[in-house]
Amino acid sequence: MKIKSPPAKTRPVIASIILRASALLALAGIPVHALAQEAGDFNATASPKGTAVFQPDWKNIGEHYQIPEWFKDAKFGIFICWGVYSVPAATNEWYARNMYQRGTPDFRYHVKKYGTQDKFGYKDFIPLFKAEKFDATEWVALFKEAGVKYVIPIAEHHDGFAMYDSDHNPWNSVKMGPKKDIIGLLKTATENAGLIFGLSSHRLENSFFFNGGMTFPSDVQDKSISLYGFRLPGAYPDKPNGVKYTPAVSEDFLKHTHELIDKYQPQLIWFDWTVDHITPAFNKFLAYYYNNALDWKKGVVVNAKKGFPNNVQVSDIERGATNALMKYPWQTDTSVSKRSWGYVRADSTKRPRHIVRNLVDIVSKNGNLLLAIGPKADGTIADGQKKVLLAIGDWLKVNGEAIYGTRPWIKFGEGPTIGKSGAFSDGRETAFTKEDIRFTTKGNVLYAIALNWGDTILIKSLNKKTVADAKLLHASLLGAEGGLQWQQTEEGLRITFPGKQIGDYAYAIKLTFDKPVGAHLEPESVDLPFLHGDP
Repeated sequence: MKIKSPPAKTRPVIASIILRASALLALAGIPVHALAQEAGDFNATASPKGTAVFQPDWKNIGEHYQIPEWFKDAKFGIFICWGVYSVPAATNEWYARNMYQRGTPDFRYHVKKYGTQDKFGYKDFIPLFKAEKFDATEWVALFKEAGVKYVIPIAEHHDGFAMYDSDHNPWNSVKMGPKKDIIGLLKTATENAGLIFGLSSHRLENSFFFNGGMTFPSDVQDKSISLYGFRLPGAYPDKPNGVKYTPAVSEDFLKHTHELIDKYQPQLIWFDWTVDHITPAFNKFLAYYYNNALDWKKGVVVNAKKGFPNNVQVSDIERGATNALMKYPWQTDTSVSKRSWGYVRADSTKRPRHIVRNLVDIVSKNGNLLLAIGPKADGTIADGQKKVLLAIGDWLKVNGEAIYGTRPWIKFGEGPTIGKSGAFSDGRETAFTKEDIRFTTKGNVLYAIALNWGDTILIKSLNKKTVADAKLLHASLLGAEGGLQWQQTEEGLRITFPGKQIGDYAYAIKLTFDKPVGAHLEPESVDLPFLHGDP
């Protein structure tokens, strides 16, 4: 029997009573959180079991939160950008917004191909999104072959279509389109394969995503269509005349995010660029999620792009990187595709070399790489994307020990080439030389990964001052038989490569010492705020 919701003015009082008694009720088998939600309290920060270690302030969270070891070890994850936007597959996953932005190529394309937006709106793509060939187990097998350690599908993109069995959003993949719980199926397949499952939510950005449709005759003006969200007017929230999120938007964010936590227990939740505009609500989310994770006895990660300290979540840079060794773990999210996150028909992919070298550079700076693919509307992954993933996997099969489970050294690397940094900076491949070397460590082993091939290289960072009394026991090239010739000089460690090139993209030299080399020196790591460019 459904409990009737009490009057709005009494809900906070009732919710408070429920939460204070939550521990006893949980022991008695009563679904405490369900009762709290019936009372309309999605501002709760205690878990359903009553765990309340984390409170919604940065000082408290920073004192109690630890970035989990699984994330520090994993280094490489996959992001699945899949939804209704894969049906038009025209320009990118923002087609849903841009088809309502007059004067844009997407607007003109839509009218020409499908008709005016009052006759054929974005909602009308949903019946065409069938995912009839989707096989979660097959996808995850591909990801595992590619060397991926964690899997992050989009639970709900800006377009407002939930890819899961939502009780709050009727526009979802169980009731419409695929008629499948995509997130549930991917969670099961991912965890069965021994990988870490997470998800992303872009629910917040849905609140303004379709506002262009309010300026001319379109189906967005039909307020009965909840798919189109709050339709808040204005430019992006970061702009001077940008959207102002309302309390109702914050509550909507918490309601839908609580549902994802409660139903799917993800170990990572990734957010897009505007959550810092609802910081009080987001802090409540952090506390609620982290308290639940204590009950699950699992380490969890939250990704945000800006506006939050690096010790309360893991900062993420979109399509870019940093030129510094960071004190706290961080992440780059980028795409196999050069022009989109989701599937588009006229697309081109990055070379595996581009992605592998970026992976090495990112890991050396204490980061992880989250690489996006965009499946087709029928649930298949394009051959071009598969080839890139498998090529990365082939490199990791040989060189993975220099990536997985490693930690940054006292410096990230050396060499003459300084790549671009910041968001949206990885579009062009950086031309690295053999002198461009990146470092990772594991125990007494230092990995020096050359980003190009050469007959000999001089690792200047391993001069006598740095090496000090550490003794080099063995030098080898991963993927090659036998050892490497080396010579310690005042200027550095000189390494002679094999006569014939072995492998592709980047070349990991394994240097085994009798103790951690350079441990007597201060690391060059810094704690800097992360920023985000214009989307």
